[in-house]
Amino acid sequence: MKPDDNKPVKIIPLGGLEQIGMNITAIEYEDSIIVIDCGLSFPEDEMLGIDLVIPDVTYLKENADKVKGLVVTHGHEDHIGSIPYVENEINMPIYATKLTMALIEHKLEEHGNINNVRRKVVTHGQIINLGCFRIEFIRTNHSIADAAALAIYTPAGIIVHTGDFKVDYTPVFGETIDLPRFGELGKKGVLALMADSTNVERPGYTQSEKTVGKTFDNLFNDNKDHRIIIATFASNVQ
Repeated sequence: MKPDDNKPVKIIPLGGLEQIGMNITAIEYEDSIIVIDCGLSFPEDEMLGIDLVIPDVTYLKENADKVKGLVVTHGHEDHIGSIPYVENEINMPIYATKLTMALIEHKLEEHGNINNVRRKVVTHGQIINLGCFRIEFIRTNHSIADAAALAIYTPAGIIVHTGDFKVDYTPVFGETIDLPRFGELGKKGVLALMADSTNVERPGYTQSEKTVGKTFDNLFNDNKDHRIIIATFASNVQ
């Protein structure tokens, strides 16, 4: 794919920018649009009677003939929660890794529209073609398994979308983040990097997810004669 400096690629955040949750981004080049993630957010205190907040996809509805597909980075609610609602408005084929797709399919079943949505499970390292885009799924680590970053090859250059990630050298499940692949992409030249990693502004590093299990063991050992009540992120499947 040769670079074309005369025609721009558009990166259109429809949610998730400068806010927590509701991650959804459209990338457009001429007559092709791909959508990355489709999450929800939870209501603020003043949003009385509101259960969930879903993104405004008016732009996608107005350009539905250009939309080639939805690619999903991982299975957290702020990245998949709005899929059943948006699929009722714009019927997009969905591409995601195995665990992520299983979580999406559960949501589609709950909403009764699973048979209306095309779905394809992809693996890390696989490349798919959607319109004028080629999308490569790259293995990453996160607090949910099967997370992926995306290298999006466009006629204007390469866009790298990391998804939510951490560098975990001893993940609970699966292999470590594919840092060499990111290095290879950097050598090729990247037009834009879109990255999201909690607390990345703070110095130091985050401990491995494996330390959580050890902490639980210690807490139980120290409180054998007491009742213990534990609350965790429901989406921290590991």
